[in-house]
Amino acid sequence: MTTLRPYLLFDGNCRQAMEFYRSCLGAELILAVVKDTPAKERISASQHDKVLNARLRDGNVDVSMFRHRTGYCRTGRESAATPFCLCLSGGTFEELKSLFEKTLRGGEVTDLLSQQFFGTYGALNTAWRPMDGSHPHRVEGR
Repeated sequence: MTTLRPYLLFDGNCRQAMEFYRSCLGAELILAVVKDTPAKERISASQHDKVLNARLRDGNVDVSMFRHRTGYCRTGRESAATPFCLCLSGGTFEELKSLFEKTLRGGEVTDLLSQQFFGTYGALNTAWRPMDGSHPHRVEGR
């Protein structure tokens, strides 16, 4: 099943933010630390203890967070990034590809849809813009 959830970006304090929200909401916290993933091969050793991805989830809550880096969830403006994305996840590659192409209408691709160590990934900016002028989408699958 494909789902849509918010994906929030934090500048170096993702772990603290997620632990705070877990203490408020009581949801399960799932953390992926850089050193425990294949991404460690592409990321500086000084960053290996940082959270690469975090997710809070239970029956009523499903939100993901990421340690921000410039250019992630790009807005099309040079060196600009937005503090959130919408994440499509689950489903087959073909289902995600279809949704990716549908939401792309009038927008721009920032990362082509492709297989990554964690599943299918792609990113795009749609034609619809929230108040800060950006509205990127992430697409992930298994």
